[in-house]
Amino acid sequence: MRRVVVTGVGAVSPLGTGNATNWDALINGKSGIGLITRFDASDMPVKIAGEVAGFNPEDFIDKKEIKKMDLFIQYAMGAAHFAMEDSGLVITEENAERVGVLVGAGLGGLPAIEKYHVALQEGGYKKISPFFIPMLIINLAPGHISIKYGAKGPNISSVSACATATHSIGDAYHIIKRGDADAMIAGGTESTVTPLGIGGFSVMKALSSRNDSPETASRPFEKNRDGFVLGEGAGIVVLEEYEAAKKRGAKIYAEVVGYGMTGDAYHLTMPAPGGEGAARCMKMALRGGGVNPDQITYINAHGTSTPFNDLYETMAIKSVFGDHAKKLMVSSTKSMTGHLLGAAGGVEAVFCCLAMEKGVVPPTINYVEPDPECDLDYVPNTARDAKVEYAMSNSFGFGGTNATLLFKKI
Repeated sequence: MRRVVVTGVGAVSPLGTGNATNWDALINGKSGIGLITRFDASDMPVKIAGEVAGFNPEDFIDKKEIKKMDLFIQYAMGAAHFAMEDSGLVITEENAERVGVLVGAGLGGLPAIEKYHVALQEGGYKKISPFFIPMLIINLAPGHISIKYGAKGPNISSVSACATATHSIGDAYHIIKRGDADAMIAGGTESTVTPLGIGGFSVMKALSSRNDSPETASRPFEKNRDGFVLGEGAGIVVLEEYEAAKKRGAKIYAEVVGYGMTGDAYHLTMPAPGGEGAARCMKMALRGGGVNPDQITYINAHGTSTPFNDLYETMAIKSVFGDHAKKLMVSSTKSMTGHLLGAAGGVEAVFCCLAMEKGVVPPTINYVEPDPECDLDYVPNTARDAKVEYAMSNSFGFGGTNATLLFKKI
């Protein structure tokens, strides 16, 4: 049986650009949420978001290529750069056909759509860039990554709302496990901090409106949570077949041992009551890895800071883990990054791997008043030193789509 390991990680998020910057902010409980600067949000009911600050695409992309990429592709290129640099994987003519890319997004090129809709209205079709269509198509994120690194294996995207990146990594794990590739660059990316993005989620009443206190707006599992905070960025990992990684002397963060994916078949945006679909998803990951529930140490929760998601995820965890649920460390790093939609599971997989490597579990910040119905150990406000042997990462999305990854330290 082929085994699959993580040999490189890369993150671009509201906490910063690069792994070291993200990790430092994460373990120190720093929020990446602030007032929106990308556009004038003064007439919006929601004026806060998790924007990526200090990102320079020229650090990762040839200058003449930047104009061909919307921001979500640029973020993917940045995260892929960090992941590939971290892994030390070199793609050559000999192995190119055995290395693939699986990177998705929830919405894709929303900024480009907004920009060129205005151009069309004001100046006609000739004002549309010839790169417009390739700028917004989701699979151009893995397309550009494959071109840059010469990866000629599977080149595809997953699109499953907020579960996108977790599905991408899980599907890449399956691709290697069944022998269709020996290495995969996998994860998710997103850039939806735009008038349409903020406006669309605002009219759904999905977002926190704590405009007077952006840093404390995202408060997963806390009694006074009132919605999620939109974030942006990318999270990408390099997966390799274990024996090949060991042979080349690669650093190994963790082994991917389980992957769950289920559907709620319940509602467009609401999770199934009691987290029934989420529970089945976690059980599938455990079963696939041959892991007992009481072996799990840490769960990076989906934890969006919405009333129903956090309650139902808590209920699902209790359903799966029984008495062991109270012994788990369950934190939501969305308390610091906001919700990166299609990139969320990628960044959170990176955080899981770093937590396992460094022996530190990131906190859930802004945890002030406990919710009596959410009564697990959410690692409140302060990072915790802990030996993490098994870590689970959950992602659940609109349409009732659920994904869970299970990592083992080796």
